[in-house]
Amino acid sequence: MHARIFKLDAFTARPFAGNPAAVMLLEQFPDDDVLQALAAENNLPETAFVVAVGQDYRIRWFTPQVEVPLCGHATLASAAVIFERLEPHGDTLRFLSASGPLTVRRAGRGYAMDFPARRCTPMAPPPGLAEALARDPQEVLWDGSNILARLQTADAVRALAPDLAALARLPAAGVIVTAAGEDGYDIVSRYFAPAKGIPEDPVTGGAHCGLTPY
Repeated sequence: MHARIFKLDAFTARPFAGNPAAVMLLEQFPDDDVLQALAAENNLPETAFVVAVGQDYRIRWFTPQVEVPLCGHATLASAAVIFERLEPHGDTLRFLSASGPLTVRRAGRGYAMDFPARRCTPMAPPPGLAEALARDPQEVLWDGSNILARLQTADAVRALAPDLAALARLPAAGVIVTAAGEDGYDIVSRYFAPAKGIPEDPVTGGAHCGLTPY
């Protein structure tokens, strides 16, 4: 199998910042174990595998350990590759994914993504959450995939040094930790997903599907 591979840093305007992703353009998807092996070899938070389907593109995302149903930064990276290498005159494209159709359009010098909203609902803190975070959250919610824990201050979020092994044992794909922002920012947030092979994601579009409505 021959395939083009690109490595990009998403959600940043500076080299060596943001969140890195690999994008592989394929003629068809090989077996899942091959995709997983490729993602493990790339050893990045996510690898996006993209196959053209008519006027659209089917996309799948893998961490080094598992396939995931949604990934924002690797979708943004995939859109950049398609717009810059395959469709330089296009202005809108659609990805077909496990989370439904995802639309990306040009927006000035960047790109705007239309992602699904995940409505958060209050939940009882699962056993082990406070111990893993080494503090009691002010509020705990569920976005359908992740636990969202709100702390009292932005400084508390920044200073957090959780027990990653304990977080991996919680019944969730990952844990979003957030608080009200400061200095003109609405929120601060961090995302931990050791169960998916990502101790901490530098920045994640998927978590913001829940954070933004919340």
